[in-house]
Amino acid sequence: MSKKVLVIGESREGSLRNVTFEAIAAANLVSDGGEVVGVLCGDGDLKGMAQEMVYYGAARVITVSNPELKTYTSDGYAQAVQQVIDDESPEGIIMGHTAIGKDLTPKLASRLESGLISDATEVVVEGGDIVFTRPIYSGKAFEKKKITDGLIFATIRPNNIPSLNRDDSLTGAVSEKEVQISNIRTIIKEVLKKSSDGVDLSEAKVIVAGGRGVKSAEGFEPLEKLAEALGGTVGASRGACDAGYCDYSLQIGQTGKVVTPDLYIACGISGAIQHLAGMSNSKVIVAVNKDPEANIFNVADYGIVGDLFDVIPKLTEEIKQMKVNA
Repeated sequence: MSKKVLVIGESREGSLRNVTFEAIAAANLVSDGGEVVGVLCGDGDLKGMAQEMVYYGAARVITVSNPELKTYTSDGYAQAVQQVIDDESPEGIIMGHTAIGKDLTPKLASRLESGLISDATEVVVEGGDIVFTRPIYSGKAFEKKKITDGLIFATIRPNNIPSLNRDDSLTGAVSEKEVQISNIRTIIKEVLKKSSDGVDLSEAKVIVAGGRGVKSAEGFEPLEKLAEALGGTVGASRGACDAGYCDYSLQIGQTGKVVTPDLYIACGISGAIQHLAGMSNSKVIVAVNKDPEANIFNVADYGIVGDLFDVIPKLTEEIKQMKVNA
């Protein structure tokens, strides 16, 4: 039966995050031929980003602009989205499993007295039911869940569900909704940004990650050059972050970011279980380590036993040469 499904969009510095488009693709599957409605909160003119949601498969988009929504707070966004939900009465709600999604959706689920399927990596139709797959036990196993009655409410892990092809011939209404926001208990005075340059880790297609084996902050330089050659970004294990080699914004693992890139190159990373929990679902894993007994080789598709300071520069040069000859 066709359903109306809301997609809560997420933007960063004036651009939609890729997971918003992936959420629209998931919502189109959940809707079963029904209506996919985008919801976009912020301050100022949101029409450009709303139109992008239409190009990626939203039937229409509701924008909510309010000075209280300039910077994310769970109080402000929950009030804004709740008022849209009350007006639209959807059968489903989909959002990305991001820092904001992990904070906002449980609050909304509590208000709606609804269940919530979090961190879904796959959405399929089985026997007429919508089935969500999500990892459990730090990625060691997977469980399948379906909602047989009530609101279908889920967050999806970035970089797992392919977005629909962008089609700028698609049309859909973009409307603006006025909302009342009050009693904000959290006041954002200043935002101090600490993140890696370039591609966002959680949405990167290629990640070159370093562990304690990089030995110093300068040891990340060869990794950065390889990441640049591959059009990717750099990550790190907790060991490298704890040692002060890089900022914690690069940390991948159980206590850091969970990533699922197309290609993950682990350099000087031993393969502690906490790190594997954050990257073991990557599509292709390449490990570079001097220790042939390192645990990282147990999850790697390809392994190179050698000194990363010898291997990585040669690999970078080879990739650059391939691009020249292409």
